[in-house]
Amino acid sequence: MVEATPTAVDVADQAAAAADEAARRGMRRLSEGSRAWMSTVPPQFLSPDFGELPVTPRAKACLELALLRRLWARVDSGDPVLARVTSAVDAIWADPSFPGQIAAEPRYARQYGLAYAALAPAGASLDQATLERIAPAGHFTPYSRSSYLRLEMRFYADLAGLDHDIESYPVLYQGCELPRFAEAPTDIEAAYRVTHTLFHMTDFGAHAPQITEAERRHALTLVDRMTTHFIAVEHWDLTAELLLSQHCLGQDPTLTGSGAAGIRALLAVQTADGRIPARFAAQRIPETSPPVDLFRRAFHTTLVTAFASMISLADA
Repeated sequence: MVEATPTAVDVADQAAAAADEAARRGMRRLSEGSRAWMSTVPPQFLSPDFGELPVTPRAKACLELALLRRLWARVDSGDPVLARVTSAVDAIWADPSFPGQIAAEPRYARQYGLAYAALAPAGASLDQATLERIAPAGHFTPYSRSSYLRLEMRFYADLAGLDHDIESYPVLYQGCELPRFAEAPTDIEAAYRVTHTLFHMTDFGAHAPQITEAERRHALTLVDRMTTHFIAVEHWDLTAELLLSQHCLGQDPTLTGSGAAGIRALLAVQTADGRIPARFAAQRIPETSPPVDLFRRAFHTTLVTAFASMISLADA
């Protein structure tokens, strides 16, 4: 029997399948490495006695670790590596000094207090003074007229089970910048507002955004172009956030050109212990730097890389 000669279409299909599988393997490596590092963050970095880490950055890191625990448990509750993160979060919420650390910087006291209530481990005994400060008699009142900030507040108030009168998610979305952008923003702060809008609209990819199909396609076009831009300027933190944003809009980032490029860019800088070393290339410091400096540079970008990789893989 004479075997059929592969056609150009067959060859192209095989090449595309191989590229997709390579992107999927890369995403798995990012997920394994970033979760491994996040689970072994040295305890002293989360201790109030570790004087080199200022109290407010420490409090923010603790809240972000709790968000990681929540999302990780959602996608892989049986992962034995998760137990170390869960133990750390339980210990943080049991620390009687933690509410004071949250309130140390007045500008962030209500924002951090709301996250403290929303991300508390099951069964945690919450500080009543903190709860009363953010939601007197259990009712949360927004502290900004910005639709973007109110969207974040609604997300955390809903998680915390607080009574509130904040507008619906579709109404809040219309007040945000994202649906009004005609071109993909390249400003860093505007880019973060895009990614966080999508995170809070979808509970980090747990459900589809409450927007029209035309709005979803518009947002996806912007995010795809933004991904390409922030890869090119070596902004690794936004690259990771934009990979997750693609997923939040219903697109598997391992199957897009910009997504696969983002995965390769993050893999190229991921260290042997799983860290992504900084938010962007110019911020990277030598590996011989003090441990607290290495931690502070790597923490957020490794965190969001873990978010993007584990959520995208779990829901694919």
